[in-house]
Amino acid sequence: MTVAEDEIPMNDRMCIVTRESGPAEELIRFVAGPDGTVVPDLKRALPGRGCSVKASRALVDQAVKKQLFARALKSDVKALPELGAQVDHLLVMQLAGMMNMARKAGQFLSGTMKVDDAVRTGRALAVFHATDAAGDGIRKITQARTAVKFMMDEEEEIPAFRLISFEEMQGLMGDNAFIHAVALAGQAGEGVVKRAKLLETYRGDRAGGV
Repeated sequence: MTVAEDEIPMNDRMCIVTRESGPAEELIRFVAGPDGTVVPDLKRALPGRGCSVKASRALVDQAVKKQLFARALKSDVKALPELGAQVDHLLVMQLAGMMNMARKAGQFLSGTMKVDDAVRTGRALAVFHATDAAGDGIRKITQARTAVKFMMDEEEEIPAFRLISFEEMQGLMGDNAFIHAVALAGQAGEGVVKRAKLLETYRGDRAGGV
């Protein structure tokens, strides 16, 4: 006997679109806000019944279109059309905040020369470029990543991300905005890379990769 979709039990670790379970770090949690709209809960800390969608803008948009949130939250809750964009903005803010924290811990540096040096000396976890960074600077750092890959006999180059424009960073990070930057080893640096990967995954197909 086939069980109707509406009868499949849902939980916080199951995507309401794909109905596949996964680890919390690969899911975006949502709850019903006090105003009756769906609210993203990136820290998975808000009270009340929650539901999750895999970290994918396309899947969040699909959940909105199919009105899946009301069913999952068992509430007459409204998912606004801009929910997918709201999640993207929150992920960007979360990433920028972690970059600022890592900078204070000495695990996030900016400037072409500092990035190049960190890559060539094996200290870099990942590099970051503003989406509007000039090609020359990107090529210089890419050459360093390629050289280290062959020198260290690694299967892949260290990750590189292009996720936020310089202007957007200025609004979020003030004087800490950068054109080129690098995350270094340590808890804060690893936190930056983790959040960058989540944002990249959410946007799909390595849209922010280099």
